Amino acid sequence: MIPFLDLKKINEQYSTELKEACARVIDSGWYIQGDELRLFESEFATFCGTRHCIGVANGLDAITLVFRAWKEMGLISDGDEVIVQANTYIATILAITENNLVPILIDPNEDTFNLDHEKIVAKISKKTKVILPVHLYGQISPMDKIMVLAKRHDLLVLEDCAQAHGAEFDGKRAGSWGNAAAFSFYPGKNLGALGDAGAITTNNKELAGCLKAIRNYGSHKKYENKYKGVNSRLDEIQAAMLRIKLGCLEKEITKRRYVAEQYIKRVKNRLIKLPALACKENHVWHLFVVRTKSREKLRKHLDKSDIQTLIHYPKPTHLQDAYIEFKSLNLPLTELISEQVISLPISPAMSQFEIDAVVDALNNFDSE
Repeated sequence: MIPFLDLKKINEQYSTELKEACARVIDSGWYIQGDELRLFESEFATFCGTRHCIGVANGLDAITLVFRAWKEMGLISDGDEVIVQANTYIATILAITENNLVPILIDPNEDTFNLDHEKIVAKISKKTKVILPVHLYGQISPMDKIMVLAKRHDLLVLEDCAQAHGAEFDGKRAGSWGNAAAFSFYPGKNLGALGDAGAITTNNKELAGCLKAIRNYGSHKKYENKYKGVNSRLDEIQAAMLRIKLGCLEKEITKRRYVAEQYIKRVKNRLIKLPALACKENHVWHLFVVRTKSREKLRKHLDKSDIQTLIHYPKPTHLQDAYIEFKSLNLPLTELISEQVISLPISPAMSQFEIDAVVDALNNFDSE
């Protein structure tokens, strides 16, 4: 079986370094908010091209806490609207509603599945305060155009970079475009921890300070609490392992791009629509997602060929029971995408034999 993502094989490449990093933390006797976190925050901020990085417990918290901080800073209030593409993972929307904000869901761009800047304009109202582009599958949204819109209408921009570590657009990396950006280091991400972990990047010193307090019970100074905060701290062991893996990220992105290039160049099946690619640097291929009107037949065909696939995401947020209030929204493209997409294996640990096998199986697929 060709696995969708073999995390064990990926992490085995750095097994010695990861174990040494863990031992270093254990031997230090300091396990929360120590040197490993401080160094990772500095290194990841440099990698992204921002002044500040704030480590938090997970990707959902990263988005949620930015909204919390903006509320504390008086920049947004309950009931304000956030424009976001409807085909994102539910976590993006959960962070909005958790802060008593209103998600304004719009259909994405049909080619990239990212936020369509032309569709944003029609949704801007007096209550709009934030644009939240999700760099889906590893490709950066049209941030140049989104930032122009945001400046014109005096809106904040929060990038959801959970799938786009290291992606670049116009010479700037994901996480350095908006007023703030949220990252997930869930184990399956391109930069994955060995557990839950997340981070926020920003160039705003006040926001960074507010976030550092909120993540630590609202405390800006020991036993003094400025805000009603939470416990959302990136621990020392995860920070230490992320430092090891950050040093290998560029190499892994190169391999992911090679696998994607092989698929794009060699798959010649009219029944399968391949991903659109603006430019090589723009995409880091967290996922390789294709569309087909015969998804279940293709999935069964690949399964018979011992190729594991996944579906991201089979049921959009507005049709989930958790958001029954959005069920009547008219989002035809989002719903069509959810019925047609299928994610193929793509990994820095894939062998040429596995790549060839996937290509051959796709080319041999016949819906009849």
